Amino acid sequence: MNHKTEIGNTREAFVDSLMEIAAEDPKAVLVCADSVKALRATAFADKYPGRLFDVGIAEQCAVAFAAGLAACGLHPFFGTYAGFITMRACEQVRTFVAYPHLRVKFVGINGGIYGGEREGVTHQFFEDLAILRSIPGMEIVVPADAGQVRKATRAIAAREGPGYIRVGSGREPVIFDESFGFEFGRVRILDNRGSDASLFCNGPIVRRVLQAAEALAAAGIRTTVVEVHTLKPLDTEGILAILRGTQAAVTVEDHSVIGGLGSAVAEVIAENAVAVPLVRIGLQDVFPSSGEAEAVLDYYGMGVSHIIEAVRKAIGRKSAREAGQTGGTQHTCV
Repeated sequence: MNHKTEIGNTREAFVDSLMEIAAEDPKAVLVCADSVKALRATAFADKYPGRLFDVGIAEQCAVAFAAGLAACGLHPFFGTYAGFITMRACEQVRTFVAYPHLRVKFVGINGGIYGGEREGVTHQFFEDLAILRSIPGMEIVVPADAGQVRKATRAIAAREGPGYIRVGSGREPVIFDESFGFEFGRVRILDNRGSDASLFCNGPIVRRVLQAAEALAAAGIRTTVVEVHTLKPLDTEGILAILRGTQAAVTVEDHSVIGGLGSAVAEVIAENAVAVPLVRIGLQDVFPSSGEAEAVLDYYGMGVSHIIEAVRKAIGRKSAREAGQTGGTQHTCV
């Protein structure tokens, strides 16, 4: 793992991987909606001009067009801004791709706070994962950095049916060495210091979670950091195994706490009656401002100090519950 603040370009990483796929798979094509430059896909256009289809600023048409390509046996990727795929073209994604279970892969750029620095709140998307989680058969991957985007692109390209890769602005921190692997559909433990609390996270914000775990360890609180890069299909059994061995849980995501990773882990806890308190870090049902990503994350309660506070809060809830069950002092938790 790389703890330096080195910056990688997740958009270029996607295109690099797609070009490798295209060299191996003559059916692989790219659909854009006036988004070639935004995707950093000029190199793909130059090398494979007959396999790039730019329909202009018409995202609904682009999804329907990609569905048609897939129905004819091609393997299309459609890339543009995350919100334009999941909101402007949501009906087309649902009805023309997901319902017939076609092999269309969506690439949503500018996902989360990390995406909105240059283009403002209208191009800064924090609802995309919640929307797509509700669509049957849609697979969702949230890679942490550029190297993981490369590996995730190849992994999801090999899957049948629809899929979505969340990509940021192209200026995300490098978290992992290039040798670090990727396994679709499985959670993985990044840092195992103990069972006082488990921190579930995905996307570029993973770096902050690892920093928080180090600070907590220095204060005597032992945590386990778990990356949930595949949000759907969710590795329920893997999450359950971790939850059953921990005292408290915290989810950290660059997304609304409604409908994303926090909701997914809460569902696992509720449906399996796991006695673990949960605190969710993310956007708390607000529209965020735009600006320098690291500062905006701090402003909206997603800083390292906030993660540390959330862990202490979750552990405190566990202690209060146990005290109440043993007849000790009752505490009111909010």
